[in-house]
Amino acid sequence: MPLPDIVLPPFATGIGRRLPGLPPRFALVKTLNLMLERGLLPADMALFNGRKFEIDVLDAGIRVRFSADAEKFTDDAFDGAPDLRLAANAVDFLRMMLREEDPDTLFFKRKLHIEGDTELGLITKNLLDSVEWPFADKLAKWQERHAG
Repeated sequence: MPLPDIVLPPFATGIGRRLPGLPPRFALVKTLNLMLERGLLPADMALFNGRKFEIDVLDAGIRVRFSADAEKFTDDAFDGAPDLRLAANAVDFLRMMLREEDPDTLFFKRKLHIEGDTELGLITKNLLDSVEWPFADKLAKWQERHAG
């Protein structure tokens, strides 16, 4: 059963924008690096070396900025514009992870915004599309049990 087309209420954005950036940045970077170590994230880190990223969960008001070196993702915050910014509502990021929709479809439906370095965006989009998220099957089964 597909995820419903929901958007978090506006007050969630206000709350999310006031929260400190370190906890979600640390969690995302730790997860990405764990996936790299276990071979679940087939990233050629040389392509990401020295690059700055921003993931913006629009309706949650959560903006995560992180960097990369030649070996791993780093939780280094930075000022200025990122090399690549991905922005979408929470449910659309979840749709990508559950493989309900691919990044291209979300992009052309204007639900996924990709800004910055075009080549880096294409590399990242292809990487996202190739990842087998370890929790996706469990989440999909939970969703089926609790639907309706």
